[in-house]
Amino acid sequence: MKLGAHMSIAGGLHTAFERGEKSTCQAIQVFTKSGRQWAYKALNSDDIEKWQAASAQALMIDPVLCHDSYLINLASPDETNWQKSLAAFQIEIERCSILKIPYLITHAGAHMGSGEEAGLLRIATAVNRLHEQQGFQDVTILFETTAGQGSSLGYKFEHWGHLLELLQHPEWVGICFDTCHVFASGYDLTTPEGYEATMSQFQQYIGLDRLKAFHLNDSKTGLNSRVDRHENIGKGTLGFEPFRFLVNDSRFQHIPGVLETPPIEEGNDGFAENLALLRSLLTP
Repeated sequence: MKLGAHMSIAGGLHTAFERGEKSTCQAIQVFTKSGRQWAYKALNSDDIEKWQAASAQALMIDPVLCHDSYLINLASPDETNWQKSLAAFQIEIERCSILKIPYLITHAGAHMGSGEEAGLLRIATAVNRLHEQQGFQDVTILFETTAGQGSSLGYKFEHWGHLLELLQHPEWVGICFDTCHVFASGYDLTTPEGYEATMSQFQQYIGLDRLKAFHLNDSKTGLNSRVDRHENIGKGTLGFEPFRFLVNDSRFQHIPGVLETPPIEEGNDGFAENLALLRSLLTP
């Protein structure tokens, strides 16, 4: 697995590469704009040139992943919010395309009481519309597995399997498997039997060929808690074993796995320490 972490873009998008190298990343994830605001600054030629130069110099980092804004809700039953989310998602895709970022990760959305079927249909309608209007075949959308908090969709593999059936171009999308979310939503990864059963279910409903990235996070909450709270590797309810299974699974040898773990202490994001722990789990 190509191990890395979510990097800050404070000081400019291009600074993520230097931070990634300092943390021993082989892959990085970034926001290309604020993840918690609708407003954004358009990319200018200086932003793009600095990004391209930094990318060319960071030879050990490949690929780069982007996470979209947390405000986007493609499943929203409210037309105004859905249209706003659709426009924002299109901008996210455009920015990835300009920066040559191959993967855009999204939580997709919450149905807000309209029901799971209606919510998944809204997501599919949004993605189908964007594909018809723009294409963006150089950017793959990765739907992220969720913990199922509130009315969030994607906490069951069946959700994404059904969504694939609703898409006009399913080849344009993949899945990002978040270990914390999957565990909190009810899939037990802590034993060899549970791990293999989870991957078998993923294969049954989605297909492992659709699994394009991992978010590697321990969980502060327990199995089937439906609460999304990340923890540092080995410090939560998952423990070390699920990560040992993952980093030694030959099926995922070339897939990026990025940390979204909380800081260990003020001034120390802990990514280098967490990556060292993950690498220590590798079997020679």
